Amino acid sequence: MYEFSELGWIKHVVFHPFEGFEDLRWKKKGSVKYALIIVFLLFVAMVANDRMMGFAFDDSQVKVFNVVPLIVQSVVYYVTWVIGNWCICTLLDGEGTLKKIAIYSAYALVPYIICSYCAVLLSNALVLDESIWVTAFQWVGLGWSVILMISAMKAVHQYSIPKTLISIVLTLVAMLLILFLAVLLLSLFQQVYVFVYTIYTEISYRIRG
Repeated sequence: MYEFSELGWIKHVVFHPFEGFEDLRWKKKGSVKYALIIVFLLFVAMVANDRMMGFAFDDSQVKVFNVVPLIVQSVVYYVTWVIGNWCICTLLDGEGTLKKIAIYSAYALVPYIICSYCAVLLSNALVLDESIWVTAFQWVGLGWSVILMISAMKAVHQYSIPKTLISIVLTLVAMLLILFLAVLLLSLFQQVYVFVYTIYTEISYRIRG
């Protein structure tokens, strides 16, 4: 059986998508620290894609930098994926713990992150007529990570392929519900804050008067 460092295990699962996660599970490896680093690099990749894409390839009309959508597209989506998958697979008798789901999911994102950086670099070196290479890197990274994610969820929960695909679809539905409830709660808290602040302002005005 293989013996790797933590970085070696990441490389192993990336280049051996079908048995890499099974080996990782069998050896009980995986690092929360490296998972967090990968998620941070995902956020940085989102920032780079938004702000550093070559001029010819930058079709964004928004010039003001807003970090909130980028955090949502990286950190928030990742967290909701982990929580949603854990909730769904608990109901479907999955064997994965919240910690393992978080680690395996982060490892599966590595090709997407690397290819995103490569696409940004290429966009600053190529002309628009060569945009196929930038697009190719983006799609290869996405496709590779999707394959790794399916393999990761299959290994962590010990599912068959059909059950893994069903659990992933249900996880996406769960993510939508979680995000919807989160937006609903934020809106409620905002209304409560405005209500309390209005009362405080009114009382302060009357006391001073």
